[in-house]
Amino acid sequence: RWQDRVIADAERADPQARFEFDLQRSPVTHLPASWIGHAPAMRHYQGLVWYQRTFDATALPRGKRAFLRFGSADYAASVYLNGEAVGKHEGAFTPFAFEVTGLIRTGSNRVTVGVDSARTPASVPPPVTDWETYGGITRPVTLVTVPETFIDDAWIRLTDDGRIAATVRLNGPARDLPVRVSISGLSFELRGSARDGVWKGSAPAPRALRRWSPEEPILYDVRIAAGEDVLNDRIGFRTIEVRGHQILLNGNPVFLRGISLHEEELGRDPVRAITPAAARALLSEIKLGLNGNFVRLAHYPHSEVMTRMADELGLIVWSEIPVYWLVDWSAPATLDLARAMLRDNILRDRNRASIALWSVANEPPPGAARTASPRALSGDVRAPDDTRLVTAALLSGRKGKVATIDDPLVADLDVMAINTYQGWYTPDRLADLPGFEWHTPLDKPLIFSEFGADALAGYRDGAADPHKFSEEFQAEYYRQTLAMARKVPFLAGMSPWILKDFRSPRRQHPVYQQGWNRKGLISETGTRKLAFGVLAGEYARIRDRP
Repeated sequence: RWQDRVIADAERADPQARFEFDLQRSPVTHLPASWIGHAPAMRHYQGLVWYQRTFDATALPRGKRAFLRFGSADYAASVYLNGEAVGKHEGAFTPFAFEVTGLIRTGSNRVTVGVDSARTPASVPPPVTDWETYGGITRPVTLVTVPETFIDDAWIRLTDDGRIAATVRLNGPARDLPVRVSISGLSFELRGSARDGVWKGSAPAPRALRRWSPEEPILYDVRIAAGEDVLNDRIGFRTIEVRGHQILLNGNPVFLRGISLHEEELGRDPVRAITPAAARALLSEIKLGLNGNFVRLAHYPHSEVMTRMADELGLIVWSEIPVYWLVDWSAPATLDLARAMLRDNILRDRNRASIALWSVANEPPPGAARTASPRALSGDVRAPDDTRLVTAALLSGRKGKVATIDDPLVADLDVMAINTYQGWYTPDRLADLPGFEWHTPLDKPLIFSEFGADALAGYRDGAADPHKFSEEFQAEYYRQTLAMARKVPFLAGMSPWILKDFRSPRRQHPVYQQGWNRKGLISETGTRKLAFGVLAGEYARIRDRP
């Protein structure tokens, strides 16, 4: 399928030629989007789909290089240009790029991509999850042209001691180039020269610097120049740390008033095409509707559009890699794959002021290999980014009405996080939830990273003991769970499950689910349920307390 030929011409030239494919005459689709949007019948398809398009270009001048950059492809991708293989990538949620400098030609060029959504137990994530696979090319594909030596990575941040620091890495034959970092509006500049392709510099932050926060999400235009290359970014500056059981933003305690979110736009037929408008619509429901300051982007790295919108709107972000449920840690390559995903996620987003927490796992089942692998991942975070906090969404032990945070991985985390569903997945009466106690042997902050109950929007039950799946049950579940949360002295935040109803093939109740997880506080089309107002009221109370 990646051959550099026109199949129709070959058939005309040789009537005996036999081809069982012809991408040039195949159906047309618009990307980025998953193949659930190409045809409804493809929703549950798992396997290989081929994409191809032609584009016009001119041959690269001397001293220029070209790369094909993919925002992501779910799950594994094989990429070809003009009949030549240029690379393969595994992992559905982080960007990758292949150099095509010697393959670009004047006139028509043809890029072909095979995307395979099928996963194995050794994949990250494994085959069984609680969300839609959304196979396909779900984020933009870009042809990037750069100088022979270019800025491959630039990390600009505010350090705990009040300095603006920069680390710039170059890619190319010129390893020793002058580097300049300037911040518009602050009269701030760093200068130096790279040595062996790397330059690091820092200086005291100007007094005029206004720190990023949810109340004032200040972003600055930052320009990084090295040799012939220039990289521009919009960056906010803030610090995040823990002290005892508190999370400190810019040195001040902050309670994370949040909710979890899947990468899925509003609408009856989402295709995981996150535009700026789609991201703003979702995050505004949190910031303006729920009185929130925090979002857990679960269970994988979300689109760059989403993290940049969080920067702009002022939402603190939990970012996660898809180490989810039953990952097969016995496969030798699995940990390496997870480590690569974590590294790529950090390198992509460590200039985003909104991101405060890197999460290395969600509900991994107990076991020695399970503990060792996320423990290794938690250690991996601090080398590429020592300015943020490490966490993981875990489960707790329980005896009666006493829950104890006893997962051995907690010792390696900066922030404890627990998913708890008493009263939904357990037979506990909702009225008993406020009587639950939470214990921990560690002096660390805790986030309730998940709690929730399904409700079909519009299904009402006014009985004293309302039916599960009714809006009344969900609202009462929130009232009682929040009453429990108020009594946890080391609780530093919450991200209930979840903002919006989302597609999940596992959820097949024919009346209430029909392929959707209904734990959203809003429906898939944006209708607010009763529990939305319950959580919004609680967050307003927390926000406004002295």
